Amino acid sequence: MRKGSLIGNVAQDLGLDLKRLRSGRARIVSAESVQYVELKADKGILAVKERIDREQLCGGTTPCSFSFEMILENPMELHQITVEITDVNDHSPTFETEKINFDISESATTGARFSLTSAEDPDVGVNGLREYFLSENDNFILKQHSNAEGKKYAEIVLEKPLDRETKPNLFLKLIAVDGGTPQRSGTVNINVVVLDANDNAPVFNQSVYKASVFENAPKDTYVTAVNASDADFGSNSIVTYHFSDRNSALNSLFRMDQISGVIYINGEIDYEKEKKCELRINAKDQGGLTDSSKVVIEVIDLNDNLPVISVMSFTDAVSEDSPPGTTVGIINVKDLDSGDNGQVSCKIEGTVPFTIKSNLKNYYTLITDSVLDRESVSEYNITVVATDGGIPPLSAKSTFNLKLSDVNDNAPTFSQNVYSAFIKENNSPGLSVLTLIAKDPDANQNAHVSYILEDINVGGSPISEYVSINAASGVIQAVRSFDYEQIKELVFVVKAQDGGSPPLSRNVTVKILIQDQNDNPPQVLYPVQTGGSVVAEMVPRSADVGYLVTKVVAVDVDSGQNAWLSYKLQKATDRALFEVGLQNGEIRTIRQVTDKDAVKQRLTVIVEDNGQPSRSATVIVNVAVADSFPEVLSEFTDFPHDKEYNDNLTFYLVLALAVVSFLFITCLVVIISVKIYRWRQSRILYHSNLPVIPYYPPRYSDTLGTGTLPHVYNYEVCRTTDSRKSDNKFGGAGGQNVLIMDPSSTGTMQRIQSEKSILDQPDSPLELFFPFCVLCMYGYSLIGERSYLFCLHFQNHGQ
Repeated sequence: MRKGSLIGNVAQDLGLDLKRLRSGRARIVSAESVQYVELKADKGILAVKERIDREQLCGGTTPCSFSFEMILENPMELHQITVEITDVNDHSPTFETEKINFDISESATTGARFSLTSAEDPDVGVNGLREYFLSENDNFILKQHSNAEGKKYAEIVLEKPLDRETKPNLFLKLIAVDGGTPQRSGTVNINVVVLDANDNAPVFNQSVYKASVFENAPKDTYVTAVNASDADFGSNSIVTYHFSDRNSALNSLFRMDQISGVIYINGEIDYEKEKKCELRINAKDQGGLTDSSKVVIEVIDLNDNLPVISVMSFTDAVSEDSPPGTTVGIINVKDLDSGDNGQVSCKIEGTVPFTIKSNLKNYYTLITDSVLDRESVSEYNITVVATDGGIPPLSAKSTFNLKLSDVNDNAPTFSQNVYSAFIKENNSPGLSVLTLIAKDPDANQNAHVSYILEDINVGGSPISEYVSINAASGVIQAVRSFDYEQIKELVFVVKAQDGGSPPLSRNVTVKILIQDQNDNPPQVLYPVQTGGSVVAEMVPRSADVGYLVTKVVAVDVDSGQNAWLSYKLQKATDRALFEVGLQNGEIRTIRQVTDKDAVKQRLTVIVEDNGQPSRSATVIVNVAVADSFPEVLSEFTDFPHDKEYNDNLTFYLVLALAVVSFLFITCLVVIISVKIYRWRQSRILYHSNLPVIPYYPPRYSDTLGTGTLPHVYNYEVCRTTDSRKSDNKFGGAGGQNVLIMDPSSTGTMQRIQSEKSILDQPDSPLELFFPFCVLCMYGYSLIGERSYLFCLHFQNHGQ
């Protein structure tokens, strides 16, 4: 049959559904080296896969068939299928030789038989060799016979005596035909040479000889001997022995001594190939007369074959949660020996959670025997031992490697319940703080651990703004730079989660302690350092030793020894006059103040913390050594007040001065006009003869004709480089021993608190001066401090 030809519908024959064939991954397994058929599971049919030669597969055995198994999974099923090979007439009968030669004496009697070489036809049944035909002649007829196996062989029988003088040679043809359709045939030529008279033919003493021999018997082992006698005398009585079927395969297994008739083993005898051997022997005298006999040799089986273990189906991996009784494989065990030698038993070697059961003849199933745990044993080497029943018994082993596939039945575990780590403040973002390691005894994806930060808030912000964790490596990194003064520690939870489905997880608490660094210098709280004014402490000249001048107050926001402060006097106008308390920052006199001591004393105090390296801050303390304010004024009006100006501002300065000057002249004209108008009004009242009574508000008097603005009146001008933030403030009356001095002013006034604003007084000179001051402030906002100094100078002269 051609490849792909239909053999049969196994689904229909076995009563199986096509869906079952597909879902069960139906497949066929065979112990043969060549797989002649294939299963088309989608159609449920068997088709020819390789060309099938019945003669090659079975030889002369009938019926001819081969078997294989079809295996289904989920659940596992095993079906044995036998395919019978039907012979077709594809071979013609053939003879081993092209011609057969006979030397026959003319004295051969009628009825003498001469064996012919058999024709061989590999086909069987009706297609095999059916009969022989002999070409027409006057002397011989054809006789046909069959042996016990049904094999045809022929003889020619002398029907009419030969006459050498008439026909010394005869040429015949033997035709072998089979029973196939169309019929096939084979031909061989027979040449008969007529010899001179030999009246008696050899005769065997037995028509059938029987013998037995053990398989695997060594070469030249004696089997049996045949004997034929010839009644003739002399050379005509000498008999020789030959195998009549020269092309038989048995001729390679045995040899015969032509003189003695002894048969010996010549090849390897195998019971599994030939259980019985039948030989046809010819005895021939010198005159060409023959006789034939048969030798039947029984082969005795020996236990010479090991059991053969074949894997029909085996699962490489089984889940660790498989219940007991789960099938992991099917094996086939065969022993070519017979009887007890071919009876096989199987067992599993060693102690493993598996057992073996037999479902069909020669088929065994491997199943689980107990609960499996991959974390304890990840794989098994299952050794199956097959032993036959021979004496001595022979056995074979086959080892199967079975891996346990993992199930996610273990959660990740940490070595600690709480992890602690330290990190110094001012760390760089991205710094690795701690590495968490969680272990999962599972395998592959089930053991792949990912690390996740649990969402919590720290100080109102999510923890992710402080730290991050590498999901793969478990490395915790700082996201920001920490400040010990803001946060002392971080406590959060990390979850380790595996990659199983569903995933398993475990939490661990992580505590990160922030370590303080000396990153903050001391901050001086008192005396306050201002950019626009000078703070001075007054010390009377009558002060004794240890007089408390002031106290430098400083703090350090660091902690521990980083916040321990010490005070030192770095520079001083007179180091012999003052000292600073190392721990408390108190500035005291260390000797009696004398008249020779300068009024203006400048002390530079350095405040240091105890960190490594230490940080410091410097404060300047101005001390006025005087008993009254007037002595102080002249000393504290000369502080330099320098500014850096850019050359490109010169143009704008000149322009601003021009604008201010224009505005000033305009205001001056307006003021003079108002003054003239009011003077005229006063003259009208004067000429009206009404009494004029001067009126002065409380605490004001006209002193020496200088106006009603008292000298104790204090004003402050607050200015910035931004004109929108400049301010003008009039202060109140009062006294204090702290002097506020503006270096840009030409005089110093003691602070007082006024009961009523001067602006409430009508006709005051300040009423005329106020618009001008506003103008000056506006000019200062445009051109800077120079115009402002100009205004102050003008005001002082105005007083």
